[in-house]
Amino acid sequence: MLDLRQLRYFIAVAETENVGRAAEQLHISQSPLSRQIKQLEEQLGVLLFERSKKRIRLTQEGRDLLGEARTLMANARRVETFARRLGTGSAGRLAIGYVEGAMYANVVSPSVRALKAASPSVTLSLQALGSATQFDYLRRHMLDVGLAYRMPEKKSGLSGALVLDEPLTLAIPKGHALCRSRSIKPAQLDGQTWITVTRQPVDTIRAALLVACRDAGFTPDIAYETSDPLASLYLVSAGLGVALVQSALKANAPAGISFRDMGWLKLRVKLYLVWRSDDSRPLVTAFREAVGTLMGNAVTV
Repeated sequence: MLDLRQLRYFIAVAETENVGRAAEQLHISQSPLSRQIKQLEEQLGVLLFERSKKRIRLTQEGRDLLGEARTLMANARRVETFARRLGTGSAGRLAIGYVEGAMYANVVSPSVRALKAASPSVTLSLQALGSATQFDYLRRHMLDVGLAYRMPEKKSGLSGALVLDEPLTLAIPKGHALCRSRSIKPAQLDGQTWITVTRQPVDTIRAALLVACRDAGFTPDIAYETSDPLASLYLVSAGLGVALVQSALKANAPAGISFRDMGWLKLRVKLYLVWRSDDSRPLVTAFREAVGTLMGNAVTV
Protein backbone atom coordinates (compact mmCIF):
# COMPACT_ATOMS: atom_id res chain seq x y z
CA MET A 1 0.00 0.00 0.00
CA LEU A 2 1.36 3.39 -1.02
CA ASP A 3 2.15 5.87 1.72
CA LEU A 4 0.44 9.19 0.94
CA ARG A 5 3.17 11.01 2.80
CA GLN A 6 5.80 9.53 0.48
CA LEU A 7 3.72 10.54 -2.54
CA ARG A 8 3.52 14.09 -1.21
CA TYR A 9 7.30 14.08 -0.80
CA PHE A 10 7.72 12.69 -4.33
CA ILE A 11 5.53 15.46 -5.81
CA ALA A 12 7.47 18.17 -3.99
CA VAL A 13 10.83 16.89 -5.23
CA ALA A 14 9.47 16.37 -8.75
CA GLU A 15 8.12 19.93 -8.95
CA THR A 16 11.23 21.62 -7.54
CA GLU A 17 13.81 19.25 -9.07
CA ASN A 18 15.81 19.96 -5.95
CA VAL A 19 15.81 17.94 -2.74
CA GLY A 20 16.97 20.88 -0.65
CA ARG A 21 14.19 23.23 -1.81
CA ALA A 22 11.63 20.46 -1.51
CA ALA A 23 12.79 19.78 2.06
CA GLU A 24 12.35 23.47 2.90
CA GLN A 25 8.79 23.45 1.50
CA LEU A 26 7.95 20.31 3.45
CA HIS A 27 9.61 21.59 6.63
CA ILE A 28 11.79 18.50 7.03
CA SER A 29 15.51 17.81 6.78
CA GLN A 30 17.07 16.89 3.45
CA SER A 31 18.41 13.48 4.52
CA PRO A 32 15.07 12.02 5.70
CA LEU A 33 13.46 13.29 2.49
CA SER A 34 16.08 11.57 0.34
CA ARG A 35 15.56 8.34 2.29
CA GLN A 36 11.79 8.50 1.79
CA ILE A 37 12.18 8.96 -1.96
CA LYS A 38 14.64 6.05 -2.11
CA GLN A 39 12.25 3.85 -0.13
CA LEU A 40 9.43 4.74 -2.52
CA GLU A 41 11.55 3.74 -5.51
CA GLU A 42 12.48 0.46 -3.85
CA GLN A 43 8.88 -0.28 -2.95
CA LEU A 44 7.67 0.41 -6.49
CA GLY A 45 10.65 -1.23 -8.14
CA VAL A 46 11.24 1.67 -10.50
CA LEU A 47 13.74 4.51 -10.78
CA LEU A 48 11.86 7.79 -10.48
CA PHE A 49 14.74 10.30 -10.68
CA GLU A 50 17.98 10.69 -12.58
CA ARG A 51 20.49 12.00 -10.08
CA SER A 52 23.63 14.04 -10.68
CA LYS A 53 25.78 16.20 -8.46
CA LYS A 54 24.07 19.37 -9.66
CA ARG A 55 20.43 18.40 -10.02
CA ILE A 56 17.80 15.71 -9.86
CA ARG A 57 15.42 15.09 -12.77
CA LEU A 58 12.43 12.86 -13.33
CA THR A 59 12.79 9.76 -15.40
CA GLN A 60 10.04 8.91 -17.90
CA GLU A 61 8.56 6.56 -15.31
CA GLY A 62 8.71 9.39 -12.78
CA ARG A 63 6.84 11.74 -15.14
CA ASP A 64 4.19 9.09 -15.71
CA LEU A 65 3.80 8.57 -11.97
CA LEU A 66 3.63 12.31 -11.23
CA GLY A 67 0.26 12.78 -12.95
CA GLU A 68 -1.25 9.79 -11.15
CA ALA A 69 0.21 10.93 -7.83
CA ARG A 70 -1.31 14.39 -8.20
CA THR A 71 -4.71 12.85 -8.98
CA LEU A 72 -4.44 10.49 -6.00
CA MET A 73 -3.50 13.31 -3.63
CA ALA A 74 -6.38 15.45 -4.90
CA ASN A 75 -8.76 12.55 -4.30
CA ALA A 76 -7.33 12.04 -0.84
CA ARG A 77 -8.00 15.70 -0.04
CA ARG A 78 -11.56 15.33 -1.31
CA VAL A 79 -12.06 12.24 0.86
CA GLU A 80 -10.71 14.09 3.88
CA THR A 81 -13.00 17.07 3.20
CA PHE A 82 -15.99 14.78 2.74
CA ALA A 83 -15.21 12.92 5.96
CA ARG A 84 -15.05 16.21 7.85
CA ARG A 85 -18.41 17.22 6.37
CA LEU A 86 -19.84 13.89 7.49
CA GLY A 87 -18.63 14.69 10.98
CA THR A 88 -20.45 18.02 10.97
CA GLY A 89 -23.63 16.65 9.37
CA SER A 90 -23.27 18.79 6.23
CA ALA A 91 -22.92 15.73 3.98
CA GLY A 92 -23.99 12.11 3.91
CA ARG A 93 -27.16 10.10 3.35
CA LEU A 94 -30.30 10.00 5.49
CA ALA A 95 -33.04 7.39 5.09
CA ILE A 96 -36.39 8.60 6.43
CA GLY A 97 -39.52 6.52 6.97
CA TYR A 98 -42.94 8.08 7.44
CA VAL A 99 -46.58 7.16 7.91
CA GLU A 100 -49.16 8.82 5.69
CA GLY A 101 -50.38 11.00 8.55
CA ALA A 102 -46.99 12.71 8.70
CA MET A 103 -47.34 13.76 5.08
CA TYR A 104 -50.94 14.90 5.54
CA ALA A 105 -49.96 16.96 8.60
CA ASN A 106 -47.25 18.67 6.52
CA VAL A 107 -44.43 17.45 8.74
CA VAL A 108 -42.26 15.68 6.16
CA SER A 109 -41.83 18.26 3.39
CA PRO A 110 -40.95 21.32 5.54
CA SER A 111 -38.54 19.29 7.68
CA VAL A 112 -36.77 17.92 4.61
CA ARG A 113 -36.66 21.39 3.06
CA ALA A 114 -35.09 22.85 6.20
CA LEU A 115 -32.49 20.08 6.33
CA LYS A 116 -31.57 20.53 2.65
CA ALA A 117 -31.32 24.30 3.09
CA ALA A 118 -28.81 23.80 5.90
CA SER A 119 -26.97 20.89 4.23
CA PRO A 120 -27.46 20.98 0.42
CA SER A 121 -25.09 18.06 -0.19
CA VAL A 122 -27.10 15.62 1.91
CA THR A 123 -28.77 12.79 -0.02
CA LEU A 124 -32.23 11.90 1.29
CA SER A 125 -34.22 8.72 0.85
CA LEU A 126 -37.91 8.79 1.85
CA GLN A 127 -40.14 5.74 2.22
CA ALA A 128 -43.83 5.52 3.15
CA LEU A 129 -43.90 2.70 5.72
CA GLY A 130 -46.12 1.53 8.56
CA SER A 131 -44.96 2.03 12.13
CA ALA A 132 -43.98 -1.61 12.76
CA THR A 133 -41.98 -1.75 9.54
CA GLN A 134 -40.17 1.47 10.45
CA PHE A 135 -39.15 0.05 13.82
CA ASP A 136 -37.83 -3.09 12.14
CA TYR A 137 -35.93 -1.12 9.51
CA LEU A 138 -34.43 1.19 12.12
CA ARG A 139 -33.09 -1.75 14.11
CA ARG A 140 -31.65 -3.25 10.91
CA HIS A 141 -30.04 0.08 9.93
CA MET A 142 -32.23 0.30 6.83
CA LEU A 143 -33.66 3.59 8.14
CA ASP A 144 -32.07 6.41 10.11
CA VAL A 145 -35.19 8.16 11.41
CA GLY A 146 -38.91 7.50 11.26
CA LEU A 147 -42.22 9.28 11.74
CA ALA A 148 -44.61 6.73 13.23
CA TYR A 149 -48.04 6.55 14.82
CA ARG A 150 -46.75 5.13 18.09
CA MET A 151 -43.74 5.00 20.36
CA PRO A 152 -41.37 2.02 20.07
CA GLU A 153 -41.34 -0.48 22.89
CA LYS A 154 -38.96 -0.03 25.78
CA LYS A 155 -35.69 -1.94 25.50
CA SER A 156 -36.09 -1.99 21.71
CA GLY A 157 -32.95 0.09 21.21
CA LEU A 158 -35.10 2.89 19.78
CA SER A 159 -36.03 6.29 21.16
CA GLY A 160 -38.92 8.53 20.26
CA ALA A 161 -40.63 11.83 20.95
CA LEU A 162 -44.16 13.07 20.37
CA VAL A 163 -44.29 15.70 17.63
CA LEU A 164 -48.00 15.85 16.78
CA ASP A 165 -51.22 15.25 18.70
CA GLU A 166 -54.37 16.33 16.90
CA PRO A 167 -58.04 15.37 17.13
CA LEU A 168 -60.02 13.49 14.55
CA THR A 169 -62.78 15.37 12.77
CA LEU A 170 -66.02 14.15 11.21
CA ALA A 171 -66.29 14.59 7.45
CA ILE A 172 -69.88 14.98 6.23
CA PRO A 173 -71.22 15.38 2.67
CA LYS A 174 -72.48 18.92 2.11
CA GLY A 175 -76.25 18.95 2.10
CA HIS A 176 -76.42 16.08 4.59
CA ALA A 177 -78.85 16.52 7.47
CA LEU A 178 -75.94 16.49 9.94
CA CYS A 179 -74.58 19.70 8.39
CA ARG A 180 -77.41 21.61 10.07
CA SER A 181 -75.91 20.84 13.49
CA ARG A 182 -72.90 22.78 14.75
CA SER A 183 -72.31 20.17 17.43
CA ILE A 184 -72.84 16.49 16.59
CA LYS A 185 -74.25 14.33 19.38
CA PRO A 186 -73.62 10.55 19.59
CA ALA A 187 -77.29 9.77 19.00
CA GLN A 188 -77.16 11.61 15.66
CA LEU A 189 -74.51 9.21 14.38
CA ASP A 190 -76.50 6.07 15.14
CA GLY A 191 -77.64 4.57 11.85
CA GLN A 192 -75.34 6.70 9.66
CA THR A 193 -73.36 5.09 6.86
CA TRP A 194 -69.67 5.08 7.73
CA ILE A 195 -66.48 5.03 5.66
CA THR A 196 -63.34 3.86 7.47
CA VAL A 197 -59.65 3.51 6.72
CA THR A 198 -57.94 0.16 7.09
CA ARG A 199 -54.17 0.29 7.56
CA GLN A 200 -51.91 -2.38 8.93
CA PRO A 201 -53.42 -3.65 12.22
CA VAL A 202 -51.03 -1.82 14.57
CA ASP A 203 -51.78 1.53 12.93
CA THR A 204 -55.51 1.43 12.28
CA ILE A 205 -57.93 3.53 14.36
CA ARG A 206 -60.84 1.26 13.46
CA ALA A 207 -60.68 -0.75 16.69
CA ALA A 208 -60.46 2.41 18.78
CA LEU A 209 -63.34 3.93 16.78
CA LEU A 210 -65.58 0.94 17.47
CA VAL A 211 -64.81 1.08 21.19
CA ALA A 212 -65.39 4.86 21.38
CA CYS A 213 -68.70 4.60 19.52
CA ARG A 214 -69.85 1.71 21.67
CA ASP A 215 -69.03 3.70 24.80
CA ALA A 216 -71.06 6.59 23.35
CA GLY A 217 -74.06 4.29 22.90
CA PHE A 218 -74.09 3.28 19.22
CA THR A 219 -72.40 0.98 16.72
CA PRO A 220 -71.25 2.55 13.43
CA ASP A 221 -72.61 0.99 10.26
CA ILE A 222 -69.38 0.56 8.24
CA ALA A 223 -70.29 0.20 4.57
CA TYR A 224 -66.99 1.22 2.91
CA GLU A 225 -63.33 0.64 3.71
CA THR A 226 -60.39 2.33 2.01
CA SER A 227 -56.62 2.10 2.38
CA ASP A 228 -56.15 5.86 2.27
CA PRO A 229 -57.84 8.69 4.24
CA LEU A 230 -57.94 10.87 1.13
CA ALA A 231 -59.82 8.13 -0.70
CA SER A 232 -62.31 8.11 2.17
CA LEU A 233 -62.82 11.85 1.74
CA TYR A 234 -63.59 11.44 -1.94
CA LEU A 235 -66.24 8.89 -1.03
CA VAL A 236 -67.64 11.37 1.47
CA SER A 237 -67.70 14.12 -1.17
CA ALA A 238 -69.65 11.73 -3.39
CA GLY A 239 -72.30 11.52 -0.68
CA LEU A 240 -71.65 7.86 0.23
CA GLY A 241 -71.28 8.32 3.98
CA VAL A 242 -69.39 10.00 6.82
CA ALA A 243 -65.79 9.43 7.91
CA LEU A 244 -63.43 10.31 10.72
CA VAL A 245 -60.08 11.71 9.54
CA GLN A 246 -57.23 13.62 11.12
CA SER A 247 -57.84 17.34 11.28
CA ALA A 248 -54.86 18.16 9.04
CA LEU A 249 -56.72 16.64 6.07
CA LYS A 250 -59.17 19.53 6.02
CA ALA A 251 -56.65 21.49 3.96
CA ASN A 252 -56.48 18.77 1.28
CA ALA A 253 -60.13 17.76 1.23
CA PRO A 254 -62.08 17.75 -2.05
CA ALA A 255 -65.06 20.02 -2.50
CA GLY A 256 -68.43 19.07 -1.15
CA ILE A 257 -67.45 18.24 2.45
CA SER A 258 -68.25 19.87 5.78
CA PHE A 259 -66.30 19.11 8.95
CA ARG A 260 -67.42 18.92 12.55
CA ASP A 261 -65.26 18.45 15.62
CA MET A 262 -66.58 16.06 18.25
CA GLY A 263 -65.14 16.77 21.67
CA TRP A 264 -66.84 13.77 23.22
CA LEU A 265 -65.04 11.33 20.91
CA LYS A 266 -61.68 10.80 22.58
CA LEU A 267 -59.78 9.75 19.46
CA ARG A 268 -56.65 11.54 18.31
CA VAL A 269 -53.86 11.09 15.78
CA LYS A 270 -50.45 11.05 17.42
CA LEU A 271 -47.20 11.20 15.52
CA TYR A 272 -43.80 10.28 16.93
CA LEU A 273 -40.29 10.92 15.66
CA VAL A 274 -38.26 7.74 16.18
CA TRP A 275 -34.53 6.99 15.93
CA ARG A 276 -31.91 4.54 17.19
CA SER A 277 -30.98 5.37 20.75
CA ASP A 278 -27.24 5.01 20.08
CA ASP A 279 -27.26 7.04 16.85
CA SER A 280 -25.63 10.38 17.68
CA ARG A 281 -24.60 11.30 14.14
CA PRO A 282 -24.89 15.04 13.44
CA LEU A 283 -27.09 14.43 10.38
CA VAL A 284 -29.66 12.52 12.43
CA THR A 285 -29.56 15.20 15.11
CA ALA A 286 -30.02 17.88 12.45
CA PHE A 287 -33.19 16.23 11.14
CA ARG A 288 -34.58 15.82 14.64
CA GLU A 289 -33.91 19.49 15.26
CA ALA A 290 -35.63 20.41 11.97
CA VAL A 291 -38.76 18.47 12.96
CA GLY A 292 -38.65 19.89 16.46
CA THR A 293 -38.38 23.46 15.19
CA LEU A 294 -41.25 22.92 12.77
CA MET A 295 -43.56 21.35 15.34
CA GLY A 296 -42.43 23.41 18.34
CA ASN A 297 -41.34 20.31 20.28
CA ALA A 298 -38.06 19.30 21.90
CA VAL A 299 -37.02 16.17 20.04
CA THR A 300 -33.24 16.56 20.04
CA VAL A 301 -32.36 14.51 23.09
